[in-house]
Amino acid sequence: MRLTTKTGTLAATGVLLASLTASAPAFGAGGTVGAPGGQAWHTAWAQSQQGLASASLTDQTVRSIARLSQGGDAVRVRIQNKFANGPLTIGRGAVAISAGGPATRPGTTRPLAFRGQRGVTVPAGGEVWSDPVSLGTTPQTDLAVSLHVPGTIRPGEHSVSWRGNYLTEPGSGDHVGDTGATAYTQTTYATYLVSAVDVRNPRVKGTIVAYGSSVVDGAGSTDCGPGCKPPSTDNRWTDVLARRIVRELPADRQLAVANAGVNGTTASAHCPGTPSSVAGLDAGARLERDVLALHGVTGVIFFYGTNDLQHGCTSQQVIAAHRESIARLHRAGIEVYVVPTTPRPIYTDRMNRYRWDVGTYLRNQGSCGGACDGVIDFDHVIKDPVAPNSIDKRYDIGDGIHVNIAGHRAQAETVSLPLLAASSRR
Repeated sequence: MRLTTKTGTLAATGVLLASLTASAPAFGAGGTVGAPGGQAWHTAWAQSQQGLASASLTDQTVRSIARLSQGGDAVRVRIQNKFANGPLTIGRGAVAISAGGPATRPGTTRPLAFRGQRGVTVPAGGEVWSDPVSLGTTPQTDLAVSLHVPGTIRPGEHSVSWRGNYLTEPGSGDHVGDTGATAYTQTTYATYLVSAVDVRNPRVKGTIVAYGSSVVDGAGSTDCGPGCKPPSTDNRWTDVLARRIVRELPADRQLAVANAGVNGTTASAHCPGTPSSVAGLDAGARLERDVLALHGVTGVIFFYGTNDLQHGCTSQQVIAAHRESIARLHRAGIEVYVVPTTPRPIYTDRMNRYRWDVGTYLRNQGSCGGACDGVIDFDHVIKDPVAPNSIDKRYDIGDGIHVNIAGHRAQAETVSLPLLAASSRR
C-alpha cells in the first residue's frame, strides 16, 4: 500500500523554495509543496492537465465542480501550472458545497490557504497543494473550487470535463466568496487550474486511479442514444464504479476513485504516428504527476494501447510500455489491474493481430503471466459477439471506438470489487 507523505518540503529533488511574500508564497519551478500526508488522506477526484487552454484568464474567477468519490471531514486541492510559460498567481481561493450550476450552498464556503497565506504564486511547471480545510462532505458531493486569478495567464487545462465549470467575465475581479450564480456568466466544458481534490477520512482504505486515454477520460459518457437527454452528469465508467464501491463494499473496505485519463494518449512514447498535440503525454511521461503524486493510491486500472496501435506501435512496443509502467507502480507498492485493448474500425489486419498479441499477453494466467495483479476485461464486455473486432452496436456511439452511457455502465458493472479491495490489504 502506497501512502504519500508530504511535510511542506519540496518533493522534487534539487528544487529550491523561492521567496515567500505575505500575500502570495511562491514555489520553486517544477516543485511541489503539499500539506502533511498520512493514512487519512485520499485523492477522491482528479482531472489531469494536458495542455494550454485556448484563451487566457484576466482578473476573473474560475469555479470548478468536482464530484467526490468519497467524503470526509476535510479537503485540500491541487493547483497546477504544468503547461504555462509563466507564473500563475492565485489571489484568493475557496471551497464550498455546490448548490447546482455555479451557485453554492450558503454557510459552506471555506477559504483556502497555502502555507497559511491566502494567495499563492505557482511557477511555470509547478504545482501546489492547499492547506487542509475543515468541511464535511459525503460520497457524490459536488465540491465547488473557486479561484481568483488577478493577473493575465493562459492556464493549463483538462480539455473536456464532461460537465460544466464556470467563469466570471474578464476584469470582473474576485467573486470567490459569492454563493449566488449571477457573476458566473460563462460556462466552460474544460477544467482549469485545479487537478485533484483530497479528502480526509480514515475509513477510506485506498484510492484506485483509472489511467489511460479517452476510453478512461470519459468519451461517450454523455451519449445515451438518438434523441435521448442524459439523466445526469458523471456517467463515466469510473463514476459508476465509485457509486458501486459505496453501495456494495463494507464500510471498513471503502475506496476512493480518481480518473487520470487524457484523450489521445498512448502507453508507449515511441509510436511513430503520435500527434504532436499529445507528444510527451504517454503513460510513462505523466505517471509521476498524474498517479504517483496523488495520495493514498493502492491500485491502478491501466487501460492503454488502443491509440498505440492506431499510431503505428507494434505489439512488442505496447507490451514493453505496459511492463515499464507496471514495474514503476509496483516499486511504489501499488497494484495494477490491466484492461486489454478494445476494438477500432480503423485497425488493419496487422493491427488486429497486434491487438490479439497484447490481449494474449495481458490475459496470461489472468495476471500478465504474473507481471500484473489482475485483468479487467472490458474488451469481452463491449465487443460484438458475432464480429469481435467491432463494438457491440448497443454500446457504440457511432465512431466504432467509444461506448455510450450503457456501455460505460456495462464496463463498470463487470469490475470485481473484491479484486480492487484486495489492494488495500497489501
